Amino acid sequence: MNELKREIVERDLPRVRELLKIVFGSDEYKDIHRLGGMTNHSYKVTREDNNEYLVRIPGEGTEQMINRRDERKSTELGCKLGIDSELLYFGDDGTKVMKFIKKPQDMNESVMQRKEILNQAGAIFYKLHNCGVDTGVRFEVFEMAAMYEKIINDNHVVLYNDYQNIKNDVMEIKAAVDSKGTAKRVPCHNDTLLGNWVLDEDGKLWLIDWEYSGMNEPMWDLSCTSIECSYSEQNDNDLLRAYF
Repeated sequence: MNELKREIVERDLPRVRELLKIVFGSDEYKDIHRLGGMTNHSYKVTREDNNEYLVRIPGEGTEQMINRRDERKSTELGCKLGIDSELLYFGDDGTKVMKFIKKPQDMNESVMQRKEILNQAGAIFYKLHNCGVDTGVRFEVFEMAAMYEKIINDNHVVLYNDYQNIKNDVMEIKAAVDSKGTAKRVPCHNDTLLGNWVLDEDGKLWLIDWEYSGMNEPMWDLSCTSIECSYSEQNDNDLLRAYF
């Protein structure tokens, strides 16, 4: 374990043990292992009975970007639908304890491009988008972009040189799309990058981490997956067939 990971584990350990005590009545554990992630501190914790759990502690500053109560609603829905693993605890501050997905396989673009994986991804999206639930969580990407822009400006961070030109182009496209009317909003994950897909030892695909989820146009999830996993036209067609 490198020094940074060791430091984070030691700093987070009291909180991890507190969460174990809340969920299991005991803070004892057999092993703890830091997992990857962009914004949070996540750990694989093995208890004395050899059962494995995911314990997540929100990263610094995430409270400015993520409404954890909204995230909880979508996480609970994903777990209820069997899309994500079993949720054991979700705190108001975004701390989370879940069953750990057994022996996750290495994920890369080529895995997500396999036909049997595309079929599972399409089925997951169809199940989520057609569950008939309104979570009440709004996902408006341009409102979020404005919020992020404000955070950047308030902290005097330099933007890319061509930022304003690209923003103008995007807003022109938005105006053209908006002129055609508003598409139906359904529960969406909205952040289906490669790191949020998990393939377990039995070949079952899971969709995890619902921080940016909310009611949105269903094609967002399929489009995001296509972009993040570098899909070809054939991959896109396979995903669409699986979905529809």
